Amino acid sequence: MSSELIFRGHDNQHHADMYLPKARKPWLSVTRPIRYVLREQRVVFVLVGIAIATIFFTLLPSSTSSPVPLQYEQKFESVPDVYFSTESGSGSTALSHGRMEYEQRARFGQVNSGGKVPLGLKRKGLRIVVTGGAGFVGSHLVDRLISRGDSVIVVDNFFTGRKENLMHHFGNPRFELIRHDVVEPLLLEVDQIYHLACPASPVHYKFNPVKTIKTNVVGTLNMLGLAKRVGARFLLTSTSEVYGDPLQHPQVETYWGNVNPIGVRSCYDEGKRTAETLTMDYHRGAGVAVRIARIFNTYGPRMCIDDGRVVSNFVAQALRKEPMTVYGDGKQTRSFQYVSDLVEGLMRLMEGEHVGPFNLGNPGEFTMLELAQVVQETIDPNAKIEFRPNTEDDPHKRKPDISRAKELLDWEPTISLRKGLPLMVSDFRQRIFGDHKDGANPA
Repeated sequence: MSSELIFRGHDNQHHADMYLPKARKPWLSVTRPIRYVLREQRVVFVLVGIAIATIFFTLLPSSTSSPVPLQYEQKFESVPDVYFSTESGSGSTALSHGRMEYEQRARFGQVNSGGKVPLGLKRKGLRIVVTGGAGFVGSHLVDRLISRGDSVIVVDNFFTGRKENLMHHFGNPRFELIRHDVVEPLLLEVDQIYHLACPASPVHYKFNPVKTIKTNVVGTLNMLGLAKRVGARFLLTSTSEVYGDPLQHPQVETYWGNVNPIGVRSCYDEGKRTAETLTMDYHRGAGVAVRIARIFNTYGPRMCIDDGRVVSNFVAQALRKEPMTVYGDGKQTRSFQYVSDLVEGLMRLMEGEHVGPFNLGNPGEFTMLELAQVVQETIDPNAKIEFRPNTEDDPHKRKPDISRAKELLDWEPTISLRKGLPLMVSDFRQRIFGDHKDGANPA
């Protein structure tokens, strides 16, 4: 009988040889980091680091301190008192109240383009470029922006601008001055652009008409291109000259004007009308945030003495004991606003949410003979008047309707001609007869 050895365990051997991983221990992911920290007393080093950081931040000076030297921090006293005076206020009480209200607005940032700042937090200054910032209006605008706490870059070719208008800002780390012509491209990183560059008086813009219209067209194109590239808000300072010799009186923003396109003044009139067209095209086509202001006759300190505009002409002639020159019969009318009122309107327009255009001017209307009488009362009652033939395309009437600015910007001029003219006379007297070191001061 043969014997057979039968192995029957092969069926279970396959399962016995298989690799079975160890069962995962619960809470391993929690206990492992704890053991790592406790090993070699690492927790002691963590606690020591926390203690050092606490001591450092406790002793660190308050973050509300100014990042710039104290002498440049919010120079409210450098802003002329006339900016804070009103027709309704009287005496030092109203003046102090106006200045205190302005300082509070500048400190707590009630005027800003990026939304409201919670009360108690310091407003973050903006980086702003002002083309034509060395000129009459531009230099006053720079003063207000610097006093508000912004960083300002002035771009000017000094055709009509003067360095003396800005010398009191030299050395301020929040102020930069670039000698540049806006007809050439410029690359900057800014939040806002105030485009004022262009000669505004007939004497200056007629001197080189081709250059004037290039500044209005090519210069505006370059600044709009900059605004598009960096996402900046753009404000164009247009002019009441876009209405030409108006057939509508007073002039509203919806009036299209009556302009001679081939006259001696058209380089300026039509140049500004084209600038407005370009501004609106960039707004509609490229989404650029734009604002348009139409500025009426403005006067004040730092005006060019011999620029041919009627107020500066009359004041300079009366101070020099020369006859005041009246062109035509003297019945042409103009409206005159003080420069601080204009600056306030420009800033409200820039910080607001409305594109415009907006008329910015004083609706008080004077004939040229009435203006001459006010100058006589202010400077010399014996000053004489000399009549000459009228100039070509000189508008017969000019008066703004500012209803839109009152409603949407809550703005209207507060300084009358009889109140503002003596401030301008004081500045002109200093610059004509000497004491040039004070010539840049606005009051």
